[in-house]
Amino acid sequence: MANQVKESSAVTSGKTSVVAEPGTLEVVVTRLFDCPRERLFNVLTDPALVPQWWGNTVVDKMEVRPGGIWRYVSNDGHGHEFVSHGVYHEIMPPERLIYTYEFAGVPGHVLLQTVTLEDQNGKTMMTQQSVFQSVADRDGMKAGMMAGANAGLNFLAKLVENG
Repeated sequence: MANQVKESSAVTSGKTSVVAEPGTLEVVVTRLFDCPRERLFNVLTDPALVPQWWGNTVVDKMEVRPGGIWRYVSNDGHGHEFVSHGVYHEIMPPERLIYTYEFAGVPGHVLLQTVTLEDQNGKTMMTQQSVFQSVADRDGMKAGMMAGANAGLNFLAKLVENG
């Protein structure tokens, strides 16, 4: 219980907002991108572009279709590899992706991720809802989510807004 969120936590860093309400199973990340949602959707689902915003990452598999699997292998620059993987459940271009996410370093802790892209007069509001299996799982990942989400979304913004 020591890691449980005791009060509502909403953190904004730059243009990224992360909200985790106490006792819930979800974390919601939002970010407004200065690009059409079709462009953002294409970058999110193109295996050649993912490494440009995920960092030192190799896309091992990326079958963007319902039932398709994805697997990314990231490297921290010191020879350590980190594997993330999951299964796509729903693909609705250019408005929504639903898939599972599991970090291989902590097997069995699977979350369901829903990414919604909403047109806002030529800009795109991205909402990323992560639903965890338990509050403990959510609280364990939430600590590192802000820095990771903000850094990755900053790289994503540079790619979609300037490319």
